[in-house]
Amino acid sequence: MATTSTFLDSLVASEFEIEIDGKVLNGIFRISGFVSYSVDETGARRLPPFEIAKMVQHDSRNPFNSWLRETTAARHGGARPRRDVVIKAVDDGLITRVWTVKNAYILSVRYSDFNVASFEMIEEIYTIAYDDIEEVFTLND
Repeated sequence: MATTSTFLDSLVASEFEIEIDGKVLNGIFRISGFVSYSVDETGARRLPPFEIAKMVQHDSRNPFNSWLRETTAARHGGARPRRDVVIKAVDDGLITRVWTVKNAYILSVRYSDFNVASFEMIEEIYTIAYDDIEEVFTLND
């Protein structure tokens, strides 16, 4: 009688990385509301926006800072600057899944509360919309 072994393998929420313009970003706190696949009642693809929360960073060359400057410069009628945003799930140092968010653009940026009683870092929270998501499973079973 052959036995099959099963094991549980899961991701830890803190094991991820994000790239913009091929550069891995640091200072990312969380990704919220990320939906990689959704359809409506008729089967039409839905593309709900999601949020990326990050620390406020001074570096003008930071890909998010560049993207935000271009976005605010275009608010008076220019084309929305778009980027491909790559989200990688990492498990024990191995990339297990990659989502490429195609033609992403910034819908809004908001900030966590400024509060004299707090020692928490201020968060910059981006709401991101996009044209499509491609998902790749990188490990073979």
